[in-house]
Amino acid sequence: MRKKILLLLTIFSIILFFNVKADNPPDPGGGPTGDPVGGGSPVGSGMVITLLLSAGYASKKLYHLKEKK
Repeated sequence: MRKKILLLLTIFSIILFFNVKADNPPDPGGGPTGDPVGGGSPVGSGMVITLLLSAGYASKKLYHLKEKK
């Protein structure tokens, strides 16, 4: 039974390996019109969300740490 499973996984891996195709790299941006590299993605709001979640997680950990003592 183990040999059958190993054979099946090997065949599946080989088929998957030959069917996966990579795309061409995207346009680098930063053209003559002054477009920013990366397409102008809004990084600022993501940073605020990350900082808020980090602060909430840290306060939860501190609360549970004080609760144990």
